[in-house]
Amino acid sequence: MLLDWDTFRFVKAVAERGGLTAAAAQLGINHSTAFRRLTALETKLEARLFERLRTGYVPTACGQAMVEAANRIEAEVTRFERTAAGRGDIPSGELRVTTPASFAADLLMPILADFAVRYPEIRIALILAEAALNLSRRDADVAIRASRDPSETLVGRRLATVAWGLYGRVDRDFGDLAREAWVSPDSSVAGGSFTRFVAEQTAVDRVRLWINTVTGLEDAIAAGIGIGPLPCFSADANPALRRLSGPHPELGADLWVLTHPDLRHAARVRVFMEHIAEAILPLRPRFEGS
Repeated sequence: MLLDWDTFRFVKAVAERGGLTAAAAQLGINHSTAFRRLTALETKLEARLFERLRTGYVPTACGQAMVEAANRIEAEVTRFERTAAGRGDIPSGELRVTTPASFAADLLMPILADFAVRYPEIRIALILAEAALNLSRRDADVAIRASRDPSETLVGRRLATVAWGLYGRVDRDFGDLAREAWVSPDSSVAGGSFTRFVAEQTAVDRVRLWINTVTGLEDAIAAGIGIGPLPCFSADANPALRRLSGPHPELGADLWVLTHPDLRHAARVRVFMEHIAEAILPLRPRFEGS
């Protein structure tokens, strides 16, 4: 019996989404098509692939075997795509780059503008995300991210240390910082390290706002909602803010430009990483808050 990749991908989607409706939405088909497809597949295999429970679709032993096979196929397809993408000698084509929104707003756009002039044949797809995307799955080709411990499966270059300090509005007077109103990154940012830091500085009832992006955090502090931690490279340049402390070493992380090993020799990846390093290295004092 011949089964194509789409069949394995379909079964994997049903298992991951826990049902036909969500799987159909992911695959761009309607529910009735998904129902007919699963019924026909189980009839062809003469085996039940999912238990239909009130809580959702749960793979049987046969279904789980198909899901595991789909994972292996997907990994091989992705590995081939990375290999093929890494063989170009001319800097051209699409380059998927991910970075936090705060880097793009305060730092990256002028660098990308210069890159576009130098390499007009490269088209950049910029993905702004606080969470670290998976470069092994080619969610992105290059990541510019702050990390204390980048994945060992990636290769790249450390560019600078990203220092953080406490900031408040420039037109406010501040006394005992522990008694001030605070704004805090929520627990989804940097594994909750900033949330824990704020909890050590002030009582929980002094925190007026939790937020899940650094850009939003800076806006909230500039609006006067409270004081809070911010990266020095952006906050020091904001005329609405003033620094209330020196850099806190426990909040610092390193700024990296990273890619997957299979892509590091691709011309468009290589020239982009070199360009980023060339542009950012002179900015180290700004990043380090000195």
